[in-house]
Amino acid sequence: MATDPITEVVATENQTVATVPSPSVNQTVAQVPSFAATQTVAPTGHVTVPVNHGEKPEKFNGLNFKRWQQKILFYLTTLNLVRFLTEDAPKLKQGEGDIQAVSTVEAWKHSDFLCRNYVMNSLADSLYNVYSTMKTAKELLESLDRKYKTEDAGLRNLLLATSWIKKWWTQKL
Repeated sequence: MATDPITEVVATENQTVATVPSPSVNQTVAQVPSFAATQTVAPTGHVTVPVNHGEKPEKFNGLNFKRWQQKILFYLTTLNLVRFLTEDAPKLKQGEGDIQAVSTVEAWKHSDFLCRNYVMNSLADSLYNVYSTMKTAKELLESLDRKYKTEDAGLRNLLLATSWIKKWWTQKL
């Protein structure tokens, strides 16, 4: 197999991935975009494996918050977005305007946007409307956590009290 880059013409609006056969496995060929109508590609030396990001969690309708929360955290972990539920947005310092700092902030905002929308899309429509005003993924999950963890705890306490009263009444009879 030659180690020289492969140049191919790319049709408009279509991107192709070349596969270079080798004795043991097929190698994926990375594309390096250029400003011309061609792209230069070179073997990356690793096997392409399809990625399954796990099953999308069912929509949260206000019940079983703890289960839904665990499922959405796992799902966001597989997408490498879970950190946006705990991190605050990076801020540019006064007068800081270098391209790397601005790019870092913009990349964070984009990833937070994705994370927030994955969470929003896993909410039932009635809850979507309530929580659509949240600005960040962290703010969204904290708000859900405050509302539904409290309700789950209250429901659990109610069930315990009900079972205690029932037990007390049966002992009295």
